[in-house]
Amino acid sequence: MDTKKRVEKALDKVRLALQIDGGDIKLVDVKDNVVKVKLQGSCAGCPMAQMTLKALVETAVKKEAPEIVKVEAV
Repeated sequence: MDTKKRVEKALDKVRLALQIDGGDIKLVDVKDNVVKVKLQGSCAGCPMAQMTLKALVETAVKKEAPEIVKVEAV
């Protein structure tokens, strides 16, 4: 399975947790082992968004696709 598909799989795993709080996440791009995502709904502009991105999203993505070095919100 290619990297992008594994990243999507990881995002699907965390999506429910984000949706419970009225948010969502969309994969924008995977390039040079960096994942770019767009936070949507209540996640966009949330003061805890950066922590959620690192603690929840980046951890899940790196577990599924260890070659990923970081996840960035765009």
